[in-house]
Amino acid sequence: MRLRFIAIASTLLFALAANAVPPGSDDEIDARLQPYGTVNRAVIQEVTVAAPAAPLTGTEVYDTYCATCHAMGIGGAPTFADTAAWAPRIAKGMDTLMASTLNGINAMPAKGLCMSCSDDELNDAVTYMVDAAK
Repeated sequence: MRLRFIAIASTLLFALAANAVPPGSDDEIDARLQPYGTVNRAVIQEVTVAAPAAPLTGTEVYDTYCATCHAMGIGGAPTFADTAAWAPRIAKGMDTLMASTLNGINAMPAKGLCMSCSDDELNDAVTYMVDAAK
């Protein structure tokens, strides 16, 4: 019994001693624990500021945002190039059309969900749709 206890205790002590200290010096261990690579935020910010995005054309805004509803008339949206559907809206004038575009109307949310679009980009998109309906 005593021999069995010594064998078990020796095995446990050997296992603990083998795993207690990782190989290498403190500096080597610290080097292994360092994250891989670094990020220089100043360079990222400089690149972002140096390359502003070009404004979208009316066609690009329509294709990216407006066509989702206006291509098929979803939620009562006047379909693209549908003269009959657009005529009463066009008759109200561009200022009214832009107010509806910027603020939303009926099922259409404000800016047609293009929150990153400028007023000029949205104006170009509305002009694109109006021109197609004339």
